[in-house]
Amino acid sequence: MKRLLIVWHSRTGAARAMAQAAAGGAAAEPDVEVRVLAAADAGPDDLLAADGYLFACPENLASMSGEMKEFFDRSYYPVLEKLSGRPYASLVAAGSDGTGAARQLARIATGWRLKPIADPLIVGTHAQTPEAILAEKALGEAELTPCAELGAAMAAGLAMGVF
Repeated sequence: MKRLLIVWHSRTGAARAMAQAAAGGAAAEPDVEVRVLAAADAGPDDLLAADGYLFACPENLASMSGEMKEFFDRSYYPVLEKLSGRPYASLVAAGSDGTGAARQLARIATGWRLKPIADPLIVGTHAQTPEAILAEKALGEAELTPCAELGAAMAAGLAMGVF
């Protein structure tokens, strides 16, 4: 059985909802075990035990969230040169752009020699005021369906040995 690890961080719920939607899509594949962990609870052993990865986080100040960065900081060197060739994709919740966080995730994945299986999936919440940025986010079906589809595609690819 293949294992898909979904690591997420969220302050206002959008990235968490994206990760959960991806997990729901992936769960339809019976030959893949899906594990969903908050970034604070995930570490090198979890990465080593998985065959593929989905990383979900918000973009804060044109960067991935600090908690997600801290996960990568703790995990980077212990798994360096041990994950080469494994597939990954990223999910980013952003108030406007999202490309800064996506770029950071891609650079880390490149250092680990992970293989991207899709372009970063960026969901814009259009939160532009301090109140809107800090408010709890509720994503709709239009935003969550692509996340579920990405999770399903990742799981199917792992099960078939495509990745």
